[in-house]
Amino acid sequence: MNKLAPIVLFAYRRPDHLTRVLANLSANKLAAESTLYVFSDGPKDPTLAKEVADVRALLDDIRNFAQVRIFRRESNFGLARSIIEGVTQVLAEHEQIIVLEDDIIVGRYFLQYMNDALNLYRNEERIASITGYCYPVMLPVEETFFIRGAECWSWATWRNQWAKFNPNGSELLANLYARNLAYEFDYLGNMPFTLMLRNQIAGQLDSWAIRWHASCFLRDTLTLYPGRSLVQNIGFFDPRATHVSNTHAYDVSLYQDPIAVKRKPVVESQTGRAAFRDYFARANRSVPPPRPAAWAGYKVTYSYGKNR
Repeated sequence: MNKLAPIVLFAYRRPDHLTRVLANLSANKLAAESTLYVFSDGPKDPTLAKEVADVRALLDDIRNFAQVRIFRRESNFGLARSIIEGVTQVLAEHEQIIVLEDDIIVGRYFLQYMNDALNLYRNEERIASITGYCYPVMLPVEETFFIRGAECWSWATWRNQWAKFNPNGSELLANLYARNLAYEFDYLGNMPFTLMLRNQIAGQLDSWAIRWHASCFLRDTLTLYPGRSLVQNIGFFDPRATHVSNTHAYDVSLYQDPIAVKRKPVVESQTGRAAFRDYFARANRSVPPPRPAAWAGYKVTYSYGKNR
């Protein structure tokens, strides 16, 4: 029997964003049958206590879910630790999970798509995760397609796949270079993922996601993407978020119709990868000529993770 995955939502200090996220999520037709976990991080310093308190006031009034479980952190975990520990905690109780942050709004059929894909592909060892996001690509892509690696703007996974996550950024970066995969990981020089990993190692980027992406990429596992985005990131122009520039480059229209999830060969889509590479080249048009190594001096306009 197919089961609905619990939804895990991570919140910090943006009550206005969280209000929109909860409204869109609760409007999904499967919301009333789903369990919602919310992890509320503690304030980084006393000046942020009111914003955190405002977020927690909203959590006490969540409706339209089968069950709501709220975890209020007494201290500030930061984004990476909060997500890694929260996901691990929930997956100790459940076989599969859907993960959102407090700046991701979803379309009406997001939960249907995510659960359909989780249930259809749960026994496929080469599939690491599902996402409801798709970049605003210009080249054609399929209704659903696989890309090597992982995504962070809405994602879902299974307990056995998360157990293979390697949080050691230094090991991941060393493996990328030892196996001559850094250039491919960077979409042939069009997206500086290795630089993000370097920044995470240096303590300049509080990112779990670049490590999750690298872990999946190095294991040659795939993420299922929809051809039209069922989610939208509303956090780009929020001064409370850092490591994400004010840019419209990643804006997408929120798709509000069902997306059919049908079994297909478990291989990376070459048309999908070409569309992403083309998109990154256009979004990062200020990138210097492609280089397989350091990306020194390049300004990141998109980040797998944000400092809090």
